[in-house]
Amino acid sequence: MHEVIEQLQQQSETVPVPLELPSFDQIVEAEEQILLPIPAEVKEYLMYASDVIVGSLEPITVADPYSHTYLPEVTAYAWSIGLPRYLMPICQIGDDFYCVNEEGIVYFWQDGYLDEDNCYESFWQWVEEVWLPS
Repeated sequence: MHEVIEQLQQQSETVPVPLELPSFDQIVEAEEQILLPIPAEVKEYLMYASDVIVGSLEPITVADPYSHTYLPEVTAYAWSIGLPRYLMPICQIGDDFYCVNEEGIVYFWQDGYLDEDNCYESFWQWVEEVWLPS
């Protein structure tokens, strides 16, 4: 995990208005709003690396409730268009989502279909294989 976070930080783009890391209270608040436990690896990402901008994907954040990547808003939208409620989105691409279950397995939900054949065993595997190369 630490190596992947280091990679993210090294590859992070410099932007005029940088993202901020959330406080633990902001993570708890987001978790309470979506009524789902946030998997441990996703919490680690939120605490230590959700301020990075890498590649073309924009994973969820919780520091700014006005951001288009704000977890409770992304989750509400994903659920409203059919994402099963036991899944938490981690990255929105139009109306498609990378999402994670309670055990931390990452799936791609596209066109109302959950691709269970091509999944990632952990959030960090998804970061290495999908987000970083984007």
